[in-house]
Amino acid sequence: MTKATKWALVIGVLVLGVIIAVLPRHNGTTQNTAAPDLSQARAAAALPACPTGTGEVPQLKGVQAQCLGDGSTIDLGTALAGAPTLVNFWATWCEPCKTELPVLNQYAAQVGAVRVLEVQVASSEADGLELLQRLGVRLPSAFDGEGSTGPARSAFKVPSALPASYLVTADGQVHFIENPRLFDNSDAVRKAVEEYS
Repeated sequence: MTKATKWALVIGVLVLGVIIAVLPRHNGTTQNTAAPDLSQARAAAALPACPTGTGEVPQLKGVQAQCLGDGSTIDLGTALAGAPTLVNFWATWCEPCKTELPVLNQYAAQVGAVRVLEVQVASSEADGLELLQRLGVRLPSAFDGEGSTGPARSAFKVPSALPASYLVTADGQVHFIENPRLFDNSDAVRKAVEEYS
């Protein structure tokens, strides 16, 4: 390597070092982008408040999700404690979910129905609010993030095939409802709730 080549290499490394030194640093965090304003979508969907409970479901201790209706953070371990609750995981791209959501809405309106909490996963909040509005589903709903897995999905060990429903009993037991996997009428929901209680 010639002396001129060595000097060119040294100058190139110094220039690169200066460029790196003046670039903005984010310390491993992503830039903070403004969240979309969902106030109109939330108002149009008119979802009821997410449940509150008394006590704690041990399996769900510290598991947080966002209440889709108002954007507040809820602790599922507390919210689902003290009363039986049917928890249903769904996504906007899931065609069977679009069939099941109105069935669960119909079930929840019946006398003697247990609480129902919808948990939207792997799809955007805006799309979820729009779908619930379009389907006329007015159930308490939580949002577990747009990624392939979120805290609630991990805690419940939700399978990749959606929808997936669970019964959380008043004493804090969490039961995956395997039969049926898809509710096509409110009687099937009632029967499953009784069986898994």
